[in-house]
Amino acid sequence: MPDLFSPFKLKDVTLRNCTVMSPMTMYNSVDGKLDDYHVSYLGARAAGGFALIFGEQMAITPDGRTTTSCAGIWNDDQIEGHARVCRIVERMGAVPAIQLGHTGRKGSELPPHKGTNAEGTWKQLPPEHPDGWTCVAPSAIPYGGGGHIYPVHQLTREQIKDIHKSYADAARRALDAGYKWLEMHYAHGYLGASFFSPLANQRTDEYGGSVENRARFHLEALDAVREVWPEKYPLTMRLGSDDLNPKGTQFEDSIIAIRMMKEHGLDFADLSLGFNTDEMVNPPMNEVGFMIERTNRVRREVGITVGTSWNLGVPQNADRVIREELIDLVFLGRPALANPHWPIWAARELSHEDPFHLAPPDWAWWLRNFRGHAPSIGLPPSPPAAAPEAERRVA
Repeated sequence: MPDLFSPFKLKDVTLRNCTVMSPMTMYNSVDGKLDDYHVSYLGARAAGGFALIFGEQMAITPDGRTTTSCAGIWNDDQIEGHARVCRIVERMGAVPAIQLGHTGRKGSELPPHKGTNAEGTWKQLPPEHPDGWTCVAPSAIPYGGGGHIYPVHQLTREQIKDIHKSYADAARRALDAGYKWLEMHYAHGYLGASFFSPLANQRTDEYGGSVENRARFHLEALDAVREVWPEKYPLTMRLGSDDLNPKGTQFEDSIIAIRMMKEHGLDFADLSLGFNTDEMVNPPMNEVGFMIERTNRVRREVGITVGTSWNLGVPQNADRVIREELIDLVFLGRPALANPHWPIWAARELSHEDPFHLAPPDWAWWLRNFRGHAPSIGLPPSPPAAAPEAERRVA
C-alpha cells in the first residue's frame, strides 16, 4: 500500500514521494524572467522535501500573463533563468516541473498585493494603461466578475493556431531549460478553461458548441506540445473540471474531455475548478479535500493517474488520500508557501521512522546527529525512557 512518502513513477520520471509544490503566481518577474528570487524560493521547497516543484503558470506569450510582473517563457532570453531554477531543484533532490498557460480574459491585472477594486477583488487595468492590454478569449465576452469589464478580443482561427504554436515553442524552451514534467493550464478561468466553458465560449465554428468542439482547443494544444516534448517525460494538464454553475462547464463533460486528451498523449490529470464565473452554486472552498471525489472518479473511469489540491495541507488528510489510492499525487500551494519544509514536518507529524530522509544529505546529517535540547531544533520531546524491568515489577 502506498503512502504519502512512497516513490511515484510516471514515464521515465521517478518522484521521491507523492508531494507536489503547486504552481503559485508570485508577481515577482521583470520582463517575464526568473531570477535569484525564484532560485531561492523554489530551491528552498525542493530542499524541504517536495518531490515535484512548480513555479507558477509560465505565460506562453506576453499577453498571456496575469500582470506585467508575471513570469513567462515566450522568448529564448528567458531560458537561462528557468535553467537556474531547474539546476537548484534537481540539486536538492526534486524534479523540476513547468506549467504553461495563457490567462485569456483574466489578464491585464494589477498585482493584487498592490491594490484591488471597490469590491476588494482583483483589479483589471484598462487596455490603454501602461501595464494593461486587450485580453483575448474564445468569444467577445468579458469575464465580468472582479471588475473584469473591459472589451475582449475574440480569437480568429488563425490566431488560435498561433497560440498552439506558442505552446509548442514554450515547450521546446522548457526542455532546453531542463524541465522534466510539463503541465498545460486549462483551469481557473484562463484561456483553456474559457474555451471549455459555455459561459465564455459561444462560438459557432468548430471550437464551440459540443463537448468535442469545446475541447478542440485543448487537444490541438496537446498535439502541438507532444510534437516537441519527449515521450519519456510526463505531459499533463490542470483542468477546470466544473464551473459549479448550471450554464457552465459540467463535470460529466470533463470526463469525456479527459478521455479524449488521454488519446492525444495526456499522461496525468490535475483536477481543479473552472472559475469561469463568480456566480457559483454552493462553492465548497472551505471543505477539506473537496476535489477528491471528482478526481478519484476520473482515475477510475478514464484509467489515468491523477492529482489535485484544495485543502489537503493537514498531513493526515494528505496521507489518507494516497493510502486509500483515491489519487496519486497531492498538490500543495499555500501550505508550501507557509512552510517550505512541509514534507519534513508532515513526516514527523505522521511518525515516519526517518523524517529527515527528505532533506539534502548534509542537512539530514546535522539534524539526525544533534546534541542538546531536542525541541530547540524543532524536534518533539523524546518519549520517557522505559523503566527497568525490576522497577516496573515493584511499581
